[in-house]
Amino acid sequence: MPRPKFQTLTEQMYYILLCLSKECCGMDIMERIPAMTGGRVRVGSGTLYNLLEQFAEAGMIRETRAEGRRRSYVLTDKGKEALSGEYRRICAQAWDYRAVFGEEEQP
Repeated sequence: MPRPKFQTLTEQMYYILLCLSKECCGMDIMERIPAMTGGRVRVGSGTLYNLLEQFAEAGMIRETRAEGRRRSYVLTDKGKEALSGEYRRICAQAWDYRAVFGEEEQP
């Protein structure tokens, strides 16, 4: 049985939503994610704009401004819930790791 959409988030999805905790546009997101992750995570424009459309359709973000082709977005309550749920899931995984291996190893 397939998993419901957005039940878990990919790393790119997580960071897009994290960026949208404050209003920003797609170009801002593409700059903020590599800065936030030390270059470990990047999001291409095709992936970004596809996900923004899906998030908007799912009610997780809303458009706040449109200036020509430049559109700005921000998280909705539903998006905040999804982001918080993913954070709790990641923390639970880290807890499980520590339970198995003891002191957490540095990456």
